[in-house]
Amino acid sequence: MAKWSGKTRGGTFGYKFFILLIKNSNQKVTYFFLRIVAFYFFLFVRNKNIKFYFRDIHKLKGLAFQKALYRNYLMLGEVLVDKIAFLVKPRVSFTFDYEGEEYLHEMAAGGKGGMLIGAHMGNWELAGNLLDRIDNKVNVLMLDAEHQSIKALLESYKVLSKFEVILIRDDFSHLIKIREALERNEFVVMHGDRYVDGNGVIELDFMAAKAKFPVGPLYMASKFAVPVSFVYTLKDRATHYHFYATKPEIFPYPASLKRRREDIRVMVEKYVSNLEFMVKRYPTQWFNYFPFWEDESTAS
Repeated sequence: MAKWSGKTRGGTFGYKFFILLIKNSNQKVTYFFLRIVAFYFFLFVRNKNIKFYFRDIHKLKGLAFQKALYRNYLMLGEVLVDKIAFLVKPRVSFTFDYEGEEYLHEMAAGGKGGMLIGAHMGNWELAGNLLDRIDNKVNVLMLDAEHQSIKALLESYKVLSKFEVILIRDDFSHLIKIREALERNEFVVMHGDRYVDGNGVIELDFMAAKAKFPVGPLYMASKFAVPVSFVYTLKDRATHYHFYATKPEIFPYPASLKRRREDIRVMVEKYVSNLEFMVKRYPTQWFNYFPFWEDESTAS
């Protein structure tokens, strides 16, 4: 199950090294060092959850399994570097396909704001920065407890994101900020594939195995009657990304206590179905390095 404490492996040193590398070299040099880092993780770290993902979910074995594992670590490094390079280098160094962007323009013009729900795959922070093409303020909900130290480091190198950040707090004050942002008809961007202790969850079939998903994002969207679009930014080639946004939908608020659980299930199933389609299309860009499926509790 995708339960998370809010902390991500790593610290500021890696960011500092690659920021300097990006600023003072070219992409080929940066990616060369990334291959070394990815190979180190492939040999010595080998996260058991991502091993389970390729071995038990995608049924890969032998050389295909090893290649997918290495490719996943390499892709993670590339998208982390790319999100910084996108901000410190001329934007022309990256190209993009925009699929469904018109839906977001329609949402902004509709005057209701909206909820944009993604996942821990692809380059979701790049997606947040790409949304400056939309005439609306963007707020990104972050679970990462280390955000402030990373933010300070990036700002010291004048690497500034183009979106506002709402940090999840133990006192639930982030819920007030989300409500206020939606009341101002702004966009709120969050993940729908990971939860922390105490959150409401629902168990569904995902990639032919049982997994738990948080109900909060879609329940909140239905409560405020704002449109929802599922968004992703996936890497197609070295400097080319594909931005996806689904047609927005306003989910009816599950007012009936008797039917609430089933109504919420229907809402979350739509997200899970879309996420499964994207995971099958971009299998090596799944970066959920935490226990996600129920069967992972016994995995090694």
